[in-house]
Amino acid sequence: MMDLRLGPAPARTGSSLLYQGNDWNFEILRDCYDAVAEIADRELGLTVYPNRLEIITSEQMLDVYTAHGMPLGYRHWSLGKRFISHENAYRRGMMGLAYEVVINSDPCISYLMEENSATMQTLVIAHAAFGHNHFFHNNRLFREWTNASEILDYLEFARGYIHQCEERYGIAAVERILDAAHALQGQGVHRHSGARRLDLRGEQLRAQARRQHEEATFNDLWRTLPLDDEQQPEAASSDPLRRRLGLPEENLLYFLEKHAPLLASWEREVIRIVRMIAQYFYPQPQLKMMNEGCATWVHDYIMRRLHENGRIDDASYLEAIHSTSNVITQPDFDAGGGPSFNPYALGFAMMRDIARICSAPTAEDRAWFPDIAGNGQPIGTLKHAWAEFRDESFILQFLSPAVIRQFRMFRIHDDTSTPYLLVDAIHDDAGYRDIRRTVAQAHDPANMHAEIEITGANMHADRLLTMEHRTARGHQLQPSDARQTLQHMADLWGYGVQLIERDMHDGTVLTTYEATGGNARKRE
Repeated sequence: MMDLRLGPAPARTGSSLLYQGNDWNFEILRDCYDAVAEIADRELGLTVYPNRLEIITSEQMLDVYTAHGMPLGYRHWSLGKRFISHENAYRRGMMGLAYEVVINSDPCISYLMEENSATMQTLVIAHAAFGHNHFFHNNRLFREWTNASEILDYLEFARGYIHQCEERYGIAAVERILDAAHALQGQGVHRHSGARRLDLRGEQLRAQARRQHEEATFNDLWRTLPLDDEQQPEAASSDPLRRRLGLPEENLLYFLEKHAPLLASWEREVIRIVRMIAQYFYPQPQLKMMNEGCATWVHDYIMRRLHENGRIDDASYLEAIHSTSNVITQPDFDAGGGPSFNPYALGFAMMRDIARICSAPTAEDRAWFPDIAGNGQPIGTLKHAWAEFRDESFILQFLSPAVIRQFRMFRIHDDTSTPYLLVDAIHDDAGYRDIRRTVAQAHDPANMHAEIEITGANMHADRLLTMEHRTARGHQLQPSDARQTLQHMADLWGYGVQLIERDMHDGTVLTTYEATGGNARKRE
C-alpha cells in the first residue's frame, strides 16, 4: 500500500496534456490531482477535508471491502469469512472490484486501485477525493451525527481495547459478546438526536473512569447484605421503574449496556464500542443516492472541463464517458434492475436535471419548481441541496416529471384480495406527485429497519425482558432469523426475553417469540 498525502493544490495554468496513454506514476498522479483540485475550487467552490490517497492492490481492495472501508479495526472471525466470500466471488468472475473506496474521515482517505489507468485515477480522484469528500464535509446529517476528525483514533482505541480483553478474558469470551452485539447492531443506534454523535475523547475518559471506579469500589461482601425496604419488590411500582429504565427504548444495545444484570464492565464496554461504530455509519444508507449522485456529477463535470481545457485528450475523455455510462446504467426490471433504482443512475439524473432547470427551464419546470427554475445558479442550487437534504426529502423536493419520464416510472397497486394488478399512477400531474411520494417512501429511513422497542423488564421477579415489533400483517419477521437474533438478545440480557409482533393498526398480537434457557421458540 502506498500512501500519498495531499495538501491544498497550487494554482496551475497552461493547456498541456496531463498524461498520454494508460500508464501513470506519482508525478502524473500529483499533476492530475492539482488539475482536478483547481476546477473543484475555482469553478465549483467545493469545500473538502484534507485528502489522503492510498494506492492499493486488488487483494488489499478485498481487505477494504471486508472492513467496510475502514483502514483499521478490531479482529473478528466474521471479517475473515467475508474476505473469503468476496475473494472467491472475485476469482470466479462473479463480482468486480470498485475503482475506489472513500471513507468519511479527516483527513478523507480515498483508496485507489493500482490497476487503474491514468484516466481512471483522475476520474476517481474527482469522484472520491472531491465529490464524496465535499458531501461528507457539508451534508447536515454527516455534520450532526459524525465527527470525521476522531473516527480513526476511535477505531484505534477500539482495536486496542478488544485486544486487551482477548488477552485478559480469552478470545472465546470476547467473541461471544461481539457475535451477539453484531447481530443486534442494526437496532443499536439512536435515530432522533444528532447530539449523540461520537466523542472520542469523552469515550476514552468515560471508559477509564468506569474501570477505575469499579476497581476502587468493588467489595464482594455487598452482595450478601439484605435488601432494605425501598429495594424490596413490593415497594417498587412499575411506572417509576419504567422511568428509571427509560422505557420504551428502541436502542437495544444501549439498554443492554446500561441495564443488563449480569454483564461485566468490560462486556458493557465491548457492546458500547459496537454500537458507537454502528452509530457512525447511521447516516450512510439515508444518503446513498444523493452521495453517489453528487460524486458522479462532480467527476463528470470535472472530466468534461479537463477535456475542454486541453488537459486530457479525446481517447481519455471517451474512456471517462464510457466508465460513467456503465455506472449510471439503470437495468430494466427483467434485466436484473429489480424493484429499486440504481442510486448512481437516479442520483446523477436528478443532479443533472436540477442544473438544467436552473439554466434552461421549460414551462413545466417553471410550474413545478418556481423557486429554482431559471435562477441561473445551478452550482449554488446543487450545493444547497447536497448540504440540506437526505434521499427521502431530496426526492420529494426535486424529482421532476422529466426524470420520471426518463426512467419510465409508473406505480402499480397490488391488492392481494383481487386477481389483478392496478396501474394507479401514470404520467399526468396527479400521477407524477403520487410516483414521487412512492419513490421517496422507498428511501424513508423509517422503512429501513424494523420498529422494535423494549417495552418492559421485570427486574424484581424472573427478569423477563419484553420487546414489541409494531408491523403490518404480511410484513412480519422471518421466523428463523427472529429466533436466532432473539437468542443473542437473551445471551446478553442473561434471562428470558420475549418478542411480541403486534399489528400497528389494531394492536392485535400476531406472533410471540421467546428465548429461554438457551432456546428460542415461537408461539402462534
